[in-house]
Amino acid sequence: MINKHPKRSDEPVWWGLFGAGGSWFAMITPVTIFVLGILVPLGIIDANAMSYERVSAFVKTIIGALFVIATIALPMWHAMHRVHHGMHDLKLHTGVAGKVAVYFTAAFFSGLAVVFVFMV
Repeated sequence: MINKHPKRSDEPVWWGLFGAGGSWFAMITPVTIFVLGILVPLGIIDANAMSYERVSAFVKTIIGALFVIATIALPMWHAMHRVHHGMHDLKLHTGVAGKVAVYFTAAFFSGLAVVFVFMV
């Protein structure tokens, strides 16, 4: 028998943030690490290009602010979704409390990213 009134799930929201975070972490983060962790220290990119004043000016633009927020927030949502489903794999069924805890953690750090970006 087909259920004509199925229960709505909130999983598409969490899977969407999980996918966005995983994609960001896989494509953008390695390039960021390569530029900031290898090219600048080796002198291939001038260190003055990464001065505090220039980076601060970049972060104050809408593109820069969104980049920094996404670099912090999206991988956090990805990681917390993995933790949530990893607990199920380990047979730690924490119910709604576990779900609230992991997603609150992601939301908290995302909020901190927003606050810190706009404080610069």
